[in-house]
Amino acid sequence: MPPRFIGNDYIVHVLVVRVKISPRLGAVNDAPRPDDARTPDDISLATMLCFDLYSASRAMTSVYRGLLDPVGLTYPQYLVLVVLWTRGEQTVRQVIDVLHLDYGTVSPLLKRLEARGLLERRRRADDERSVTVALTDEGRALRTQVAHVPGRVAAAFGLDADELAELTRLLATVNRTAPAHAPGPPPAA
Repeated sequence: MPPRFIGNDYIVHVLVVRVKISPRLGAVNDAPRPDDARTPDDISLATMLCFDLYSASRAMTSVYRGLLDPVGLTYPQYLVLVVLWTRGEQTVRQVIDVLHLDYGTVSPLLKRLEARGLLERRRRADDERSVTVALTDEGRALRTQVAHVPGRVAAAFGLDADELAELTRLLATVNRTAPAHAPGPPPAA
């Protein structure tokens, strides 16, 4: 009998299957998970790749924290700076869209970075509803202080270049397909 899935666990199962059969990733780590007990309905940590993704995300955030604390940045602040370092001046809407965050999350990040003198926010002359975000000289200079971060993070993954490329491809697939499976608002009565 095939396993049953609840909600987005189907997408996560597809990722598990694809990872297990991917020749580039080689052997799958079969170490027991914190809750390795299987249940008749397959609702347990042992069957939830989403739990593995969550745990891996927390582990990687911890790596970033250790690398970014010395320069006084949080991971979300670092992401905003990476957007500006790589894309140049952006509107707040563009930052929101690139990072898949909401205004209520991005606005305080921008305020804190501006207070530190790393960026400037300006209303656009042609559309006062739109705010542009640009790096200051200090914000541009900070890039050299964190130039080691990508290499250290890549090493923390413990994967070779091919495995990292495959993981990136698989996660992009999940990010592209999962939103279509997210529940929408309840139907009108």
